[in-house]
Amino acid sequence: MNPATASAFALSDRLAAKADPALIADDERHFAAIAATLDETIAELSDRLDAERRAPGGLGRQAMDRDAEIHRLTARLRALRRFGLDLCLGRMVGADDTEPVYVGRLGLTDSTGRRLLVDWRSPAAEPFFGATHARPMGLASRRRYRWTEGRISDYWDEVFTPDVFAGHAALDDQSAFIASLGTNRSDRMRDVLGTIQADQDAIIRAGSRGALVVDGGPGTGKTVVALHRSAYLLYSDPRLAHRRGRVLFVGPHRPYLAYVSDVLPSLGEEGVQTCVLRDLVAEGAAAAVEKDTEVARLKASAELVGAVEAAVRFYEEPPTRGMTVVTHWSDVWLSPDDWAEAFEAAEPGTPHNEAREQVWRELLTILADKHEGEEVPPDLLHRSLRRNRELRAAFDRAWPLVEAADLVGDLWSVPAYLRRCAPWLGPDEVRTLQRKESPQAWTVSDLPFLDAARQRLGDPETARRKRRGEAILAAQRERMEQVVDNLIHAVADSGADGDDGEGLVRMLRGADARVSLVDEAELPTAEPDLLAGPFAHIVVDEAQELTDAEWQMLLLRCPSRSFTIVGDRAQARHGFAESWRERLERIGLDRIELASLNINYRTPREVMAEAEPVIRGVLPDANVPTSIRSAGVPVVHGSLADLDRVLDTWLAAHAEGIACVIGRPGFRATARVRSLTPELSKGLEFDLVVLVDPQDFGDGIEGAVDHYVAMTRATRQLVVLTGA
Repeated sequence: MNPATASAFALSDRLAAKADPALIADDERHFAAIAATLDETIAELSDRLDAERRAPGGLGRQAMDRDAEIHRLTARLRALRRFGLDLCLGRMVGADDTEPVYVGRLGLTDSTGRRLLVDWRSPAAEPFFGATHARPMGLASRRRYRWTEGRISDYWDEVFTPDVFAGHAALDDQSAFIASLGTNRSDRMRDVLGTIQADQDAIIRAGSRGALVVDGGPGTGKTVVALHRSAYLLYSDPRLAHRRGRVLFVGPHRPYLAYVSDVLPSLGEEGVQTCVLRDLVAEGAAAAVEKDTEVARLKASAELVGAVEAAVRFYEEPPTRGMTVVTHWSDVWLSPDDWAEAFEAAEPGTPHNEAREQVWRELLTILADKHEGEEVPPDLLHRSLRRNRELRAAFDRAWPLVEAADLVGDLWSVPAYLRRCAPWLGPDEVRTLQRKESPQAWTVSDLPFLDAARQRLGDPETARRKRRGEAILAAQRERMEQVVDNLIHAVADSGADGDDGEGLVRMLRGADARVSLVDEAELPTAEPDLLAGPFAHIVVDEAQELTDAEWQMLLLRCPSRSFTIVGDRAQARHGFAESWRERLERIGLDRIELASLNINYRTPREVMAEAEPVIRGVLPDANVPTSIRSAGVPVVHGSLADLDRVLDTWLAAHAEGIACVIGRPGFRATARVRSLTPELSKGLEFDLVVLVDPQDFGDGIEGAVDHYVAMTRATRQLVVLTGA
């Protein structure tokens, strides 16, 4: 189809009334203009990108600006090519009978400056999402499109004033949204931007000062809000716009990240870092679950994570005994006070392993200042001191390079060390935390400690790399000094005179010449850790599961304390008796705003009728949302022997959609049938959920939460099978 000439509409025969030219002719003309402008814009951006790539790379700031422009052009091209006319979400008409305003995933302007699409994140687009009959926000009507393979397969109209009912083909309130709820699921989250509801949009557009908590039960669209809020803030927040600040999105588990992986790119945002908590620490990939519940409880404490600071300070205490440093010219006494003075040279906030070089330089300066006797060139004296083996050995003992894994391993294997660093622990607690074998057999409960230690210590290899780099630069400068001196002598010997000769000598003697002759390609480098931070804003989904200790991992990465915190206290597997405000104030947040989502858009009423008693049995005050739709299919109970028959029957009757078996580890998985534990199903949704032996999920809150979460993953049908 050539979008510039063919109709944007591909309505089925049953929607013939909606194909009336009186209803869609204006849209057809507008889409033709969008198609032409898209072609022109893509061609123009392609030419500009080719020109930027052919241009000289430049140096310094010029090179950085060129790289940024290439990145910007590439991202814009990729977004425009990802979509065609389906960049457009819908249109709105003001009550003052102005021209329709068309809302898009991105803004688009033609060559004359006419705005063809307003970006969905712009203030001008807000009524498209936020208008309701109680608060029309100046709208007379709103139209939403459903796109299928690049053409409109259906559309819906909503009107907000009585005098505009005539001439509209679809007047069913929320019909576009309700229709979208009934569509089949796939292995990726559906595109829902065009049907975001007013309560969700208000939260998406909220400010980013402090922490915004979005509390909502199953099916309320928490994940939709979290993802779209990330894209919105990148567009609208001055701290984040134009890539001035970075955004981190933290999900609960790997299947969840795979499920939502297409959402942000579909919104034109590819710069958001996504991860699970395990990804923040190198040891996270292989970390096991902590089996000892008492150990897990103790390690969940933010206070115990704070013991890492004391553990590092242990390695920053100056020696209490002095020593004589022997040089080629005289002996110098290095006193305990000298050690203490050198240790104070470490700049606040500098990681231990990186501050080591600052302390070493100060120590050499102190020794050089105390040197008496024969006059020695400073460079020669410093070189001699740096090569003094006894001094170097003493310094290595006094301020050693420390690995995070070794430091944390020592806490769990040396009782006296743990008691020194965490004096509030009782003797029984210290014994409980000790690992007699394999102190570095890491569990997920250890990850906050490893992260805090690595942040506080810094990477020892970084310090080594820096030292090697400085040595390389010093050697290069020495070689270049000799080269420059030789060139100057050559100029002088050649008899060159006049301005040219003098200018050349001045240039060769200048500092700029020496810097420009340094070859930075020789310097050791390392790949940057994109998850190390800092981040200007962090979005956390399923945040009710984080321990106080795990929260410290995120606080370390967000100095501004700007968070979007999404979760449901009723879905906390280990309980959540306090309020969000109490929990977050305890872990170190102080500017906290609360928002609630109370409408269940996803889960049918038939499923929620059975799920609600499950959670209320253990949490009477659970925030159970109200479902707005019925699937017309009752919950089915049966025998485990029927499992294969249930799936085969459903697959035969439904050519599309995804089913999930929850509670049967190892069950055969196919392209359309998943097999997950209750914990790994959190945040996901499926057309059919088959729950196997939910009575075996466990007792108390954890078992009830797993049962409740698993039931509410269903968007159409729930089947519960037991082995009895």
